[in-house]
Amino acid sequence: MNLYLRYFDYETLVHSVDDAIEFLSSISEINMTRELADDLRTYAASNVLYPKRYKVRSRVYFIVIKTEAQTMQDFKDKKAVRGKNSIMSEAKENEQKRLNEQLKGWYEGTIEFKRVIMNHVGKCEYRDTTFCVRCIANSQRDCYDRIVQHLMTRVDKRSQFPAARGKNFKCKFLGFVKSEVIE
Repeated sequence: MNLYLRYFDYETLVHSVDDAIEFLSSISEINMTRELADDLRTYAASNVLYPKRYKVRSRVYFIVIKTEAQTMQDFKDKKAVRGKNSIMSEAKENEQKRLNEQLKGWYEGTIEFKRVIMNHVGKCEYRDTTFCVRCIANSQRDCYDRIVQHLMTRVDKRSQFPAARGKNFKCKFLGFVKSEVIE
C-alpha cells in the first residue's frame, strides 16, 4: 500500500513510510519528531483506510491517504484507489446475502418506523415507534416483509418504514419450527 501526502502545495506519492518521513522532514514548517514518525508507521501498518491528518499548528494540517495507485497520475485519476466505495459495496453484498439466506424458522424482528399520529391540535405528526414481533418466516427479508405488511393494515398509510438493510431493522433467528428440525 502506498501513501499520498499533502501539505499545501507540497504533495507526493511514496511507496514506504521511510520515504514519507524523508518528504515531511524536507518541509521546514513540519517538526518531524520520533512520535510523529512512530504514528506514521502505525497508521501505515494498520488496516484503517481512512485518510489521516496531522496538526502542524493551529488550524494547519497535513494529510496522509493510503492508496493502491502506483503513480501520482493514477492517484489523481482515482485509479487503483481502494476507498470507502469498495468496502461499502462488499458490506452491502454481505448484508444482502444475510437478509436473503433461506432458513425457515422462528425470527424475532424489531423495526423502528415513523408513525403518523394525530396530535391534540388535530394536526398529523411523525412519531418514532418501535414494533417487535416473533414470527415464522423463510428468511430475514421475509420477516421484514411480514412485519411491514402487518403494520400497513393497522397504521396510517403515510407512515414511513425503513429499508430492510437499514439500521432501524434488526432481526435474529430464534430456532427451527419443531416440524422442520432435520436430524
